[in-house]
Amino acid sequence: MERLTQPEEEAMQVLWQLNGGFTKEILERLPEPKPPYTTLASTVKNLERKGYVQGEKLGNSYRYSPLVKAEDYRKEFMRSFVGSYFRNSYKDVVSFFAKEQKVSAEELKEIIAMIEKGKGG
Repeated sequence: MERLTQPEEEAMQVLWQLNGGFTKEILERLPEPKPPYTTLASTVKNLERKGYVQGEKLGNSYRYSPLVKAEDYRKEFMRSFVGSYFRNSYKDVVSFFAKEQKVSAEELKEIIAMIEKGKGG
């Protein structure tokens, strides 16, 4: 799965929310500052080239549908992120967030319970 640029990822986030749409619809939902329409159109074409979306010609424009599920992208992104920044150690990821006080002891207990439930179920 080819990595996305920030503008590509922002466009994909909208397409996942809409479950597909036209460039104009994507543009309407992007946060400010919005890119020019032509820039967004190029971004969406790149997404098509990378295999993330499929364009279907309707009238004189294209409607784009996601070919990659948001969950699949998230998993791949996290795998890559953990590999690049934490030497493939999820333990180091959790430790980092605990040290930065982004995860509380209570949340860690909930995470442990989720893991144990997953193993037992």
